[in-house]
Amino acid sequence: MAFPFKIQPMAPLSALKSDNWPENQPPSFRPPLRGFTPPCMGQSASSRLLTLSQSRDFTNDLPDECLALVFGSLTAADRRTCSLVCRRWLLIEASCRARLSLHARPSLLQAVPPLFARFDAVSKLSLRCSRRTASVGDEALALIASRCPRLVSLKLRSCRDITDAGMDAVARHCPDLRKLSVGCCCFGANGIDVVLRGCLLLEELSVKHLRSLHDSTAISGPIAGVTSLRTVCLKDLYNAQCFAPLIASSPKLKTLKLIRCSGDWDPLLEAMAGKVPGFAELHLERLQVSDRGLIALSARVDLEFLRLVKTPECTDAGVAAVAECSPRLRKLHVDGWKADRIGDDGLAAVARRCVGLQELVLVGVNPSIRSLELVATNCGSLERLALCGSDTVGDAEIACVAAKCTSLKKLCIKGCPVSDQGMESFVSGCPNLLKVKVKRCPGVTPECAERLMASRSGQLSMNVEPVDEGPDDEQRIVAAIDEVEIQESNSGGRGIEQAVATAGLITTSWKRRCATMKMLSGLIAARRNVVAFATRKWSSQGRTILSLVNAEHQHGR
Repeated sequence: MAFPFKIQPMAPLSALKSDNWPENQPPSFRPPLRGFTPPCMGQSASSRLLTLSQSRDFTNDLPDECLALVFGSLTAADRRTCSLVCRRWLLIEASCRARLSLHARPSLLQAVPPLFARFDAVSKLSLRCSRRTASVGDEALALIASRCPRLVSLKLRSCRDITDAGMDAVARHCPDLRKLSVGCCCFGANGIDVVLRGCLLLEELSVKHLRSLHDSTAISGPIAGVTSLRTVCLKDLYNAQCFAPLIASSPKLKTLKLIRCSGDWDPLLEAMAGKVPGFAELHLERLQVSDRGLIALSARVDLEFLRLVKTPECTDAGVAAVAECSPRLRKLHVDGWKADRIGDDGLAAVARRCVGLQELVLVGVNPSIRSLELVATNCGSLERLALCGSDTVGDAEIACVAAKCTSLKKLCIKGCPVSDQGMESFVSGCPNLLKVKVKRCPGVTPECAERLMASRSGQLSMNVEPVDEGPDDEQRIVAAIDEVEIQESNSGGRGIEQAVATAGLITTSWKRRCATMKMLSGLIAARRNVVAFATRKWSSQGRTILSLVNAEHQHGR
């Protein structure tokens, strides 16, 4: 066993003989042993131990692999701090760093050789750049790809100077790439296609805000299917239909997310039926998709997660078809956009067939107590429930949830006519409830939350946010718009924020502040457009009248 100090050898027994004792000393006196240095007077035990341990660095006894495991458990800031301790820690920290995030400015080209000579084990790389500045180009990306042959994950954000040639270099140098995420870039479908053809192990593909998809010349042919592709996410794309052959020809596809992409997507869902047997998660948000696509897909696929957000053409018939053919459905998110196209019939079908449902989120949906009671009774595994923006969820519905949902752990209620009377049902209901969040419910008070938490002996966490003043906000904003122009000229471009502050709308909530700023900016832009239109119209009318007067004057002559 290694001790943190050096043990001196004990003095020989001859030093304890009586003839070696000093004369005229009491029997209790014992002379110090030979080879022992007594500690300084007044020095504490901890300081003596520190003095003894300063002579040796015990981390030198640890193998490099053990230090690498320790560094792997630290945050990025702590890793940077540890790399400054000594040269050995610097080398070990660099050799075990697998994730690297860089600001992709043009000056990165000169720093690539020494940077990746130090971090030679990087397998996950993220290149980000501001939308207002230039980014790295094809040369830098090709150099980075050549230095990272073991790269398995690549994320590109706002790298607008990268073209199809740079993506071709990635495909040639990184054949083991498994995850590709691009956003706000300017290369087209050919850049994605060349990676799909070169990286046959690709499993995750995420494409967002790709700029050149609107150019039909950028698509030389159908994108090749990848046998290993498991997740596809397309977001905010104009011509995302060019990825339809890729999606339909991926037999191992499990997750598909389509968010705000133009075009009709029913043909794709119909083409996927029978070709993706392991498909499990479907996310559709603000798309042109109807019950026809849901019925065709659900007939051949057993879904586990369905998310429908603001798809007005999807009704109870589509949800019922999914529930009928997907008994393994675990998560269901529905944002009905208050269109009343999805309601009791769809939820009743889910309650009858999907008894293993664990998570249910209803936004802008108006269920009745009948459908909620069916869900609470049949779905005994329901652990997470969210009811937002519903006009029919009141105290009776909440009391039904509290009485029937015995496995519920998390509950979120937002914008519903619920009061303290309904929330009091959770004093004895839902014994496994751990967290409750209530927002924009004027009938629920903080005192009710305190009583509920006290009744649960501190095992329940409940958050009640105050109600926002919606109509008064708009009136105060409109009243403050008249002063925006003067405030902008006097405050150097901060007129909008000062107008909001004048109206008394600045709060500590960042989301609320952003929403207020967007609403105010929209109102200001609308008023400016009206003023500009009226000015153009008046000036046009003035020119017309002036031309008529001149013509009349010339005719009189």
